[in-house]
Amino acid sequence: MKKIKLFAFAVAAVAMLGACNQKGEVAAEAEVASTDNIYQFTVLDGDLNPVSLADYQGKVLLVVNTATACGFTPQYAELQKMYAAYGGRGLEILDFPCNQFGQQAPGSNEEIREFCTGTYQTTFRQLAKIEVNGNAEDVSPLYVWLKEQAPFAGFDTTDPRGAYMDKMMRAQDPAYDQSPDIKWNFTKFLVDREGNVVRRFEPTEPMETVEKAIEVLL
Repeated sequence: MKKIKLFAFAVAAVAMLGACNQKGEVAAEAEVASTDNIYQFTVLDGDLNPVSLADYQGKVLLVVNTATACGFTPQYAELQKMYAAYGGRGLEILDFPCNQFGQQAPGSNEEIREFCTGTYQTTFRQLAKIEVNGNAEDVSPLYVWLKEQAPFAGFDTTDPRGAYMDKMMRAQDPAYDQSPDIKWNFTKFLVDREGNVVRRFEPTEPMETVEKAIEVLL
């Protein structure tokens, strides 16, 4: 796997709860010269072709790290529902499969794509499998930037799902909430039409909350 050098950032994060390096599975991303907004990044699609995020200028973006065998996997259906409703108004969903959390996305890019389109009839953009946490040589530069723009702000522990996630994470690392790292599958970053990160949503947040935030930007 091609190693990635970041010009302005270094990652010192430990992958949470079953995280593991998926070298050989994780697609490399192009080197980044500037990080003023999300348009400065180039990623890879499922066929390992480069995709400049500058192609999405003027769009509202929802960037999601996903998995196919997770308790949150049914959110694919809700994401597709939102894309069907708002895609025509400028919403784009960028799906980045990631196997770092409980090894819940073990398939190849093609296998993951077939699962998503066959099970949930997804039509939004699915990119190559990546790592979202870890050392600077393996982690996605896009996710380094996203986490700096919107660090982890905690789970809503008044919600049973948020309370469960907090308990699970704290059992592994009492100071887990001090890190900006992605905590689990289906964490979402909302990006406005100027390429700026507006908000981070943890996977336990209701999809209705995500949808309302998207509507404000459209």
